[in-house]
Amino acid sequence: MKSIDTMQCDWEEHLMPGPLYRFLADDHRCLDTLLQRAVARPGEIDRTAYAKFRAGLLKHISMEEKILLPAAQRLRGGEPLPIAAKLRLDHGALAALLVPTPTPAIIAALRTILAAHNVVEEGPGGVYEVCEQLVGPKAEALLAQLRAAPEVPVAPHSDGPRVISATRRALARAGYNLEDYEVRGEEMTNKRQQKEVRR
Repeated sequence: MKSIDTMQCDWEEHLMPGPLYRFLADDHRCLDTLLQRAVARPGEIDRTAYAKFRAGLLKHISMEEKILLPAAQRLRGGEPLPIAAKLRLDHGALAALLVPTPTPAIIAALRTILAAHNVVEEGPGGVYEVCEQLVGPKAEALLAQLRAAPEVPVAPHSDGPRVISATRRALARAGYNLEDYEVRGEEMTNKRQQKEVRR
């Protein structure tokens, strides 16, 4: 039977994130900050901050799709992580939301999906913790690959019925409904406008 001191050390080790976890979770925080900055002013979207967020999120998705998830699959003898399919559906929805010009509805959808997605990756027993355990002493080598990941080419925004239709389908595949966020986006805009009038 383990002593209390040994169990305490095991618990602290479990809580202490490794280099892969820290790198990817820190990137989440940077993206959260950029998105918050993009909508800091009521009724406006800071296009410079949003462009940085957009490029950063596409790169983050690419790192996970092309480096992290394939590495985990190799280390599991060719078997993908059980959550990998869901992650890829979320990534598809997020990438689709980045295509059209940002609106309050798109911002609301991005925030909702990212909040749930980040918990799956960062939470106890989440993707990052599992990957850290899988790679073990090779974590630094995988981290070097992530750090060296190239920027993802970012195309100009594209709007129109076909784009919005494709975005709706991508969200539906991931279990989300764009119409929900269209209503929420309008409510957020109205509340901000009301606050401005009161001032």
